[in-house]
Amino acid sequence: MSVREILESAALILIGAGAGGIISAGVFAFLAIIGVFPRLIGKTGTGRQICCYETVIILGGILGNVLDLYEFPIPAGGLIGDMLMAVFGLSVGIFVGCLAMSLAETLKTLPVISRRIHLAVGVQYIILAVAIGKMLGSLIYFYRDMGA
Repeated sequence: MSVREILESAALILIGAGAGGIISAGVFAFLAIIGVFPRLIGKTGTGRQICCYETVIILGGILGNVLDLYEFPIPAGGLIGDMLMAVFGLSVGIFVGCLAMSLAETLKTLPVISRRIHLAVGVQYIILAVAIGKMLGSLIYFYRDMGA
């Protein structure tokens, strides 16, 4: 390798790492601003472990990027692989649900909807119905292999 190739590779690594760091910092800042992390910490009552939360969030972002870039296969097959995928899917679904509800709460959509349809009580049932509908739709989608 020539000196020029080494410098070009180093420049690409530096630019790629810098751009990735900026984008991921923006995503995590967005998640923190809309209240996903503080709400989860408040609901679980584990505010004392904030350092652990910060570490896990950062490691999760790094691990997610590495897995997305290099596409490591899951070595377990059969029942173990299916169980791992079920746990992963459930975890991602819970996170996306929390993200959607935090975003909806931040944008104050639920109070606006309840005022528009003149709903005094039962907002929690509407939220539950929407969540169950979304879950059933996702299960039907993946059961029929529509994603392939």
